[in-house]
Amino acid sequence: MNKLTLIFFVLFCFANALQSQNDTIPGRSETEKYNWRLRQSVLYGTYIPKDVNEVMLELNKKIDAKSKAKLAAVSEDEAATKLFFSLGRWMTHNWSLFEGSRLSKYMQDLGIHHPDDMVRFFIIVYHRSLTKQPMEVKELVVKFNDKEEAEKQERLKNGTILHEEKKKLDKPNDSKN
Repeated sequence: MNKLTLIFFVLFCFANALQSQNDTIPGRSETEKYNWRLRQSVLYGTYIPKDVNEVMLELNKKIDAKSKAKLAAVSEDEAATKLFFSLGRWMTHNWSLFEGSRLSKYMQDLGIHHPDDMVRFFIIVYHRSLTKQPMEVKELVVKFNDKEEAEKQERLKNGTILHEEKKKLDKPNDSKN
């Protein structure tokens, strides 16, 4: 191995160690690690978009023309279903949607909280951009929020009470001073 190759290898290892040091330094709380992650534009060598527009730019860079044409040829719902376990898992993992990133924080602030919903949202918006349809981001957020609320109400309606407790409150003294 020549010296130049060795130097690049050492620098590469050092850069990777610095990138992930925040997650491995003992003594840092989970909150500190999470807050650190929210401030990073790159995590583990992958650029983290800061908003929906940057998501579209990153996907345009990463997806080839043939794949874009295939994606544009299917319906919006079909695209979200078919790409969920491929492109969707790539986004979830590389953009740190579960662990926390500036993109996951942006989406939570927008009103979409679960990483799986974030992925579906990105795929739908990207599909709309490929098919030259209006993205209607605000309306899509409302749709996801309505779906989440309906699922929550359904769980509450069909749920089983595991334990119920009734407490008898003591009446306050009515003594006059």
